[in-house]
Amino acid sequence: MPRRRPGRTFAVRAALYYLLCWSVIGWVVPATTAGRWFVLALALATTAPLVAFIVRGGWRAYPTAAFRLLVIRPILYTQLLLPLVAGGSLLGLVVGTVLGHSVDGGRLGAEIVFGVMGVLLTAGYIGSARLVRRPVNVTVPGLPAPWDGVRIAQISDLHVGPHTPRRFLARIADTIAALEPDLIAITGDLVDDRAEDVVHFAAAVGGLQAPLGVYLIPGNHDVYAGWEDVEPQLRAMLPNATLLVNDARILTRGGASIAVAGTGDPAGRHGPAGVAPDIDRALSAVPPGTTTIALAHNPALWPALAERGVALTLSGHTHWGQFALPRLGWSLASPFLARAMGAHSEGDSLLYINPGTGYWGLPFRIGAGPEVTLITLRRGAPAAIAAGHATGRAVPVQPAFAAD
Repeated sequence: MPRRRPGRTFAVRAALYYLLCWSVIGWVVPATTAGRWFVLALALATTAPLVAFIVRGGWRAYPTAAFRLLVIRPILYTQLLLPLVAGGSLLGLVVGTVLGHSVDGGRLGAEIVFGVMGVLLTAGYIGSARLVRRPVNVTVPGLPAPWDGVRIAQISDLHVGPHTPRRFLARIADTIAALEPDLIAITGDLVDDRAEDVVHFAAAVGGLQAPLGVYLIPGNHDVYAGWEDVEPQLRAMLPNATLLVNDARILTRGGASIAVAGTGDPAGRHGPAGVAPDIDRALSAVPPGTTTIALAHNPALWPALAERGVALTLSGHTHWGQFALPRLGWSLASPFLARAMGAHSEGDSLLYINPGTGYWGLPFRIGAGPEVTLITLRRGAPAAIAAGHATGRAVPVQPAFAAD
């Protein structure tokens, strides 16, 4: 979707913001020629990408891999680090003034913040490339016997663009193939931010296949990218996959059927017609009493799906904040969302929120590694869902068996 050219007001505000932050940092740098030149050089180096972004007209032209890596990514790192380091300087100045060493305190505050953030960002960068596999066992009351033991591989939030490493995408495809799933679900945010990214997404997942099919749904970024252009390209470039937008398919195995339904995304409520969530429409073709698995990018749709008797909902969207403490059930997204991560149950309805397989913004993941989820359906009662530990090793494939 074409973006507006950054205006003069934006440029002035950005200049004042950078000047203020760098003035604070420069105040605590040693008052030597070398120190001043170092700050000036660093300020110019971190400001140059922003200038390039403004001069180019922002996102008006398609952002190539080089533009995203050499312009957008440095801007994001600078936007994250600059206010934190400047804030550390100010705090250090205050504490240092009380102790009679104001400049030394400011310098120490800046160094501590920069050091801590440097360690975190390095760890997060490494974590964003460490693909993990997580087994999730789901017990579904009323699941037809032939479906007991069926395996679903779920990936989500790939945010594919020209900057996404092809080797990483190949590892995802190889991991899914090694798990030998019966069905593959891709739960939204397929592309990064532009309709032109679809060609890269299609190249990454076009080879995926499973006996019961490959199913995908839109996420909010697919809407932002211009759904009018994204949708026809997805259907044209992925003829072997099924795009479900408020639609469902009835799948038969061993003479017994279940339904796989896919919703639209809430971001579509202010976008093109047909991509906003319409649960009644999505389930309209599902016969009463049919065990239904729903793909809904945003987990906020789960309560409405649960009310309609959907047995299992697979979601993404939250990324688990890309920083999580799974043992504590907490993530950066937790303060803002009722359901931000992991497995949930309510009556006979179950939900799993995938942390995402790609990343958005900065390549950063700690405690919420890029995940390929292997969901195994089991027949039994009561309804239950149990997520295992994420591992970098292959998830053992459990043989299917009929319930006793």
